[in-house]
Amino acid sequence: MDTATTITVLAQWRVQEGRLDDVLAHVAGLRTASLAEPGCLHYAVFRSLDAADTLLLVERYRDADALDAHRQSAHYRALVVERILPLLADRQVDLLQAR
Repeated sequence: MDTATTITVLAQWRVQEGRLDDVLAHVAGLRTASLAEPGCLHYAVFRSLDAADTLLLVERYRDADALDAHRQSAHYRALVVERILPLLADRQVDLLQAR
């Protein structure tokens, strides 16, 4: 695999007060479904020790096409777009590529 084509996603989510358990439940299903995608190489979820309402998702995809396929998948639309995004107070997503 050419690491120059892999895309790493760093998604930082600040969850609305009282909704963390809901988001974590949805993220568990999202992680499982995402790892089943042929182009998903890594998917990990971390909770901040400094800000209990903040999650960091670290995802890695084979290439830009695999990331696009992930974002177009039924599970992404159902879990992220329809269920998780409405529960977030803030979100930042950075796309990274090795050099």
